[in-house]
Amino acid sequence: MDERARAAEIANVKAPLYSAARERTGEIELAGAVFGRTGHSGLLFEAVRMQLANRRAGTASTKTRGLIAGGGRKPWRQKGTGRARAGSTRSPLWRHGGTIFGPQPRDYSYQMPKKAWRRALTLAISDRALNGKLTVVEALELAEPKTKLAKAALEALGLKHALIVIGEGDEGFFRAARNLADHKLLRLAGLNVYDVLNYDELLMTEKTARAIEARLGSVAR
Repeated sequence: MDERARAAEIANVKAPLYSAARERTGEIELAGAVFGRTGHSGLLFEAVRMQLANRRAGTASTKTRGLIAGGGRKPWRQKGTGRARAGSTRSPLWRHGGTIFGPQPRDYSYQMPKKAWRRALTLAISDRALNGKLTVVEALELAEPKTKLAKAALEALGLKHALIVIGEGDEGFFRAARNLADHKLLRLAGLNVYDVLNYDELLMTEKTARAIEARLGSVAR
């Protein structure tokens, strides 16, 4: 059985649907290929490992003997002193000398195959959906774009540590909630495995959920 047929057999998932007034209105059925996948956690590990590696600054640096000032003069003559021969006071064997095989600036970033990355993203989203940690609202609307109102709205939904995926039309909520310490807002284009797994809950609008289905559905198959 090919991947397309296998994905088509995955059952759709139902998630609670709330109105803009934070009242539960029923359930929404989501594509199983994106929100109902199960698989080996090793793929999630590789995706998170890649993201963390790509975030490393790679600026750690030590000086070798060639980068330390001084040491150009031979400290004493080669023979006849009774001491071990030495060519520079910046030798790694000396105090204030250079470092042997110390870290140098480097790029730690790498990329995993796109298909594997997108599969990992569907696994992370599915984990939240299958464990009852996905909440879908009809709209993220506030009377005024104020942080106090955004915090109250999230509390009304029972969310304590949520990743909020912002789609088109949610800019007002984005401005109101972007300073909340316990939650993170992420635009749809920046949706990633690490942030989905790093937060206990996942919140998005119905429109955003459909956009995720359109973006990852064909790839997941």
